[in-house]
Amino acid sequence: MAKTIVVKQIGSPIRRPAKQRQTLIGLGLNKMHRERELEDTPAVRGMVNAIPHLAKIIEERG
Repeated sequence: MAKTIVVKQIGSPIRRPAKQRQTLIGLGLNKMHRERELEDTPAVRGMVNAIPHLAKIIEERG
């Protein structure tokens, strides 16, 4: 089984640059306090690290 991480949106994309909004959408997040379980890859971790004020990793599984 592949390793996964749970990512939670902690900030609003309102008044943020379009690139940051698109990163949230790429992670599958679009509303406050939503969580997604995603495969643990360097690309996903890079996206989360690019917007630490909007999303964070709350759990690592596997």
